[in-house]
Amino acid sequence: MAFDRDEVAFLAAHTDDITEVTGELGLTSSSTLADAAVLRTRFGTYGRAVAELVRARASAAGKFPATWLTDSDAAQQATPQVVADLRAARLARVLGEGALIHDVTCSVGTEGAPIREAGLRYLGSDLDDVRLRMARHNLGEQAWLARADALAPVSSPAAVVADPARRAGGRRITRPDQLLPPLPDLIGAWAGTELAVKCAPGLDFSDWDGLVSLVSVDGGVKEACLYTPGLAEGVSREAVTFSHGHLDRITDAEPDEVAVADPGTFLIDPDGAVVRAGLVRHYGHREGLWMLDERIAYLTGDRIPVGRSGFRILEQVPLKKLKAALQSHGAGSVEILVRGVDVDPDVLRKKLRLTGSRPMAVVCTRIGRAGVALVCEAREWATDDAVG
Repeated sequence: MAFDRDEVAFLAAHTDDITEVTGELGLTSSSTLADAAVLRTRFGTYGRAVAELVRARASAAGKFPATWLTDSDAAQQATPQVVADLRAARLARVLGEGALIHDVTCSVGTEGAPIREAGLRYLGSDLDDVRLRMARHNLGEQAWLARADALAPVSSPAAVVADPARRAGGRRITRPDQLLPPLPDLIGAWAGTELAVKCAPGLDFSDWDGLVSLVSVDGGVKEACLYTPGLAEGVSREAVTFSHGHLDRITDAEPDEVAVADPGTFLIDPDGAVVRAGLVRHYGHREGLWMLDERIAYLTGDRIPVGRSGFRILEQVPLKKLKAALQSHGAGSVEILVRGVDVDPDVLRKKLRLTGSRPMAVVCTRIGRAGVALVCEAREWATDDAVG
């Protein structure tokens, strides 16, 4: 739920009080009514706005400082800080210190702090006056902010950063021309200017003439960012992953020759950013892994790459013999991965009726024309080169 101007002014003036009372709240579904009562007692008619702010801040953990002003919609779309830092570093590397970056959909200012910290100049604009007021509070009085339409240029920057709305009417947008503002309109409005456009990972970017950068954090793909050729640094696809403190990047400029052979010691399910970027073969080549089937995005090998997880393979069985195989291993719970076969993990788990105590994993996939199940030990992580 959005705020009005008066509510933003109140929230900005009572930041310390709100931070103090947050520690007294349960912040669970069962404590909603009790939390609301506490906030009404403390803040009167502004209790609703404080409740919205507290919920939005909780949902935005890791995206920006806990003292920032935000609403739930802005928090949901905001970029995680580590991803924003990565983008700012690219812009500084390519454009040079002091270059002007215009964030044309700045919302509450998420991109502003990383861009300025990278030594770049920042201009943020938005049509939503209330969001701009929150951005002013978040970025400080010295921040350069303006009310402007993303499709009506008011500056001559070295590059534009844009984050079009990815939902409309409560539904996720699946086509670039339906983003708000639409991607073709954004490109047309800023013709001749370098662009970095944040999009949902599931959109079709096959026609993009530049770099598509897929970024994941702890296994969850957070965004795809489209960079025009001048910001692409010579590649057209990249996957960047932040996992367990480990940063990794792989691009389509790397070799992609991999073998297709029988399972090795471990089954590796590549990070979702690698899969969505179409870089499974490149990743496999770099890590000395191979494929079970050239059409299925699983890899196998005798080690787990550093910073990634994998499954030690115990045996391979036909799908119809999976239940018996798991029973023979004393399985009590299973993590189920499926790719390339028509298997519903929830339905399969119910059919297995496991009675053992051993945590395990099952990978249901296709090798050639046959559907198979790889019975594995539970997921394990590689934290150094000694694993495997």
